Amino acid sequence: MQLPAARDHVPIPIERASAGHEEQGVANNPGWSGRRIMNPLVVALLLAVALAVPPAGAQDKGDDATSMQALRTAMKTDKRAYVASMLSLSSAEAKRFWPIYDSYQRIIDDTSERRVVALKDLIVRDSPTTNLAAKNLALELTNIYDIEAKARLRVARRVMRALPPIKAMRYLQLEDKMLAVRDYDEASAVPLVR
Repeated sequence: MQLPAARDHVPIPIERASAGHEEQGVANNPGWSGRRIMNPLVVALLLAVALAVPPAGAQDKGDDATSMQALRTAMKTDKRAYVASMLSLSSAEAKRFWPIYDSYQRIIDDTSERRVVALKDLIVRDSPTTNLAAKNLALELTNIYDIEAKARLRVARRVMRALPPIKAMRYLQLEDKMLAVRDYDEASAVPLVR
């Protein structure tokens, strides 16, 4: 027995197509080919929810507290004070949080320094990069990414245990944004390998 090609239309007898669907009004519809019809109440509910929830981009763009420029400025001046102002920690929370923060920042500072050293040659190079140099750079950057990923996972777990979930998540979002600023600035300054 040969199966019909996917593009060939195989008519489905109305009796078989509409079996069990009489209550939905599809028994007499010859154009119905087995598609499930969505309940109008469900459609209305989904539409109402979609219209009621503001889009992610519709948040206040003027909020300097979390804008990328404020993050960039805070990273250059006093990142720790910025994080403290954004979290409003109690003394007990601060006692649990700051050692975790300091440990993580030491790792991020170390990996950021390693990234600068690894990419410095690429920035100032006048001649094309050799295959060996490109391979070594890729290996070093991969090692750095791995260290940062493990540190981020570890800090997330520790912060979630040390702080209430909302404050923990707020810190993790701030940290993600600060790393995004760092990565963007780096990507802007580093040319593609040639």
